[in-house]
Amino acid sequence: MAAGWLAPIPWLHPRRDTRRALVVAHYLILLILAAALATRSQAFVVFASTGYPLAIALLPGRLVMAGVTLTALINVTSQAGPEAGTTLLTVIAGVAVPLVLAGWYVSAEHDRRRRLVERLRAAMDENAELNARLLGQARRAGVLDERHRVAGEIHDTLAQDLVALIGQLSAAGRAQGEDARRHLDRAAELARRGLSETRRSVRALRPEPLEDAELPDALGHMAESWAQAAGVDLRFEVTGTPVAVAAEVEAALFRVAQEALANVAKHANATRTGLTLSYTDEAILLDVRDDGTGFDPQRPSDGFGLDGMRQRVRGVGGTLEVESGPGRGTAVAAAVPALPAAPARTE
Repeated sequence: MAAGWLAPIPWLHPRRDTRRALVVAHYLILLILAAALATRSQAFVVFASTGYPLAIALLPGRLVMAGVTLTALINVTSQAGPEAGTTLLTVIAGVAVPLVLAGWYVSAEHDRRRRLVERLRAAMDENAELNARLLGQARRAGVLDERHRVAGEIHDTLAQDLVALIGQLSAAGRAQGEDARRHLDRAAELARRGLSETRRSVRALRPEPLEDAELPDALGHMAESWAQAAGVDLRFEVTGTPVAVAAEVEAALFRVAQEALANVAKHANATRTGLTLSYTDEAILLDVRDDGTGFDPQRPSDGFGLDGMRQRVRGVGGTLEVESGPGRGTAVAAAVPALPAAPARTE
């Protein structure tokens, strides 16, 4: 009979979470059967001891300690004589009950922590979604900033040159001889300058080297050409696994590297320069270092270089740090999120 009651255990174990009432009932009947048999023969104490592993394997977390305690009481009771009644009551009151309560408390605390972990995971997922939305807003803000920048350049250069060009052509139409030729020469000069500004603005929108190459290759070719033209030793290095990222991210990093190297050639008087492109799980890092004369980053400058680099990096949700000092060289570090490239459209 005892062996027969153990037979359903392999069937009950996989169903301990879905049929808890049946599992608990089976376990209690097993203990009652073990207690009855153990009082008749001490040999059934071994059978009663199976309650220990079965309590851990079958019972819900809050009832494990209760099952272990009941099993222990059955073993102690079956081996004690009739004169040990008072002692058994002392054991039950002083040991068994506190153990059951402690087990219930520990299980409840475990469940509370499990629910807390689940809430934290949900909060992390919500934060990740919020971060993705913020990055999307940063991208859109960067596009708007670039549009405003190009519009400002067109207004400040090309539009004014066109207005002046129209004025010179009108004046040439009213004048004669040398005066007319002088107005036409000025108009031609304004047209050439406007064409140059237009080409410069177009190049600023999308770096041509990125049209036919990935960012690491484009930076490598640009760095090699720069080193030959500037006569400065340049070490280019790529770390991590390159991944395809959004076009605006690649354009921003390429322009930052281009502008930083241009500053080295113009102002640094450096003999060695380093360019490092690093890919991580969440960001792309660009570092440009030189051993030149350095400068004071806090000192205001009239150029567009540093402000332009910061604006480009902020436009794609990144940050730019500049470390330098007189006689200490310069380090430019850009970090931008690794925004994935837009999927190719299929017709």
